[in-house]
Amino acid sequence: MYLQKLQLNQFKNCETAELLFSDKINCFVGNNGEGKTNILDAIYYLSFCKSYFNAIDQQNIMHGTDYFTISGIYLRNLNQPDLVSCVQKKNTKKSFRFNKKEYDRLADHIGKFPLVMISPYDRDLINEGSDVRRKFIDGVISQFDPIYLDELIIYNKALLQRNTLLKQFAENRYFDAMLLGVWDDQLVRSGTVIFEKRKAFLALFAPLFVHYYSIVTRNCEAVEIQYESALHENSLDQLLHQNIEIDCNARYTTSGIHKDDLLFLIKNFPLKRFGSQGQQKSFVIAIKLAQFDFTQKVMGYKPILLFDDIFDKLDDNRVAQLIELVGNDNFGQVFITDTQLQRIELLFNNSTIQHKIFEVVSGHISENISES
Repeated sequence: MYLQKLQLNQFKNCETAELLFSDKINCFVGNNGEGKTNILDAIYYLSFCKSYFNAIDQQNIMHGTDYFTISGIYLRNLNQPDLVSCVQKKNTKKSFRFNKKEYDRLADHIGKFPLVMISPYDRDLINEGSDVRRKFIDGVISQFDPIYLDELIIYNKALLQRNTLLKQFAENRYFDAMLLGVWDDQLVRSGTVIFEKRKAFLALFAPLFVHYYSIVTRNCEAVEIQYESALHENSLDQLLHQNIEIDCNARYTTSGIHKDDLLFLIKNFPLKRFGSQGQQKSFVIAIKLAQFDFTQKVMGYKPILLFDDIFDKLDDNRVAQLIELVGNDNFGQVFITDTQLQRIELLFNNSTIQHKIFEVVSGHISENISES
């Protein structure tokens, strides 16, 4: 599977673009702020129906205009081309279509075109709160498991209703155990499914991560990902009953799979506190490469891989090693952004890897014909 053609209109700082891609490696080169990352974000949109960077769709409309459009043509094996398109107008619901048929639920599109994004923002996986790490797990599993995504939607709706009820109890100074139990039952049903699927996923994912970390760093320092959840020790039903007084005082649900976390360890110490910048960056890259490998195994074909400005703070040898790694047959189509044209050209001067280089200036994109 690969993205053959991308068309943009009035998306962020790109007024218009029509790009034909290599089915292997495509590089976008330009100074910071020129719009390289916006192209990757548009490709991300076509897989996830949303931006990687800005959850408010209308804020991605080019300033001074009333809408944006993104469309892409994908080729999968010998099948007919698939057309995916997104239209967002001001003050209007987003329209998302697959082969010209509009979706009733955007969730039905997730997983059709699997994709892995590696970005400087991924350092948030290490440095930010547990919600970022849960979002990562949910995003990976949802690409290949629609049941998981449905249960997650049900759980989050029930959680919102339960929290609203707890707040009303506190404000009005009353308590209705039967009414609360309606939402408890939904949380238990969906939450238990989600916990079991997360546990099964991480049991398979963690060894892949260790494998890729050793490749990226060329050493064998001990690294580990641990799944932290209160459901390892108690059922969700037990937790909700045990914590009812705490929940009423707090006015929200204090236990459940919405509190799960991932613990990142290096040499048995927390990576956030004891890992160097280089170790943290290598950790994140290894996580995303493991995500790629896992998704490929489950889906049966290779996801698209996006590298957004990840070469910064990596030495030339490690950059070359990454390019060699993603250029082999184990990986499919790759998109890369970088600020240094010379570095990109040097990487491919002595390489037989099929590639295209595009230069980006103020949202205008042109192919570097001499390198194609």
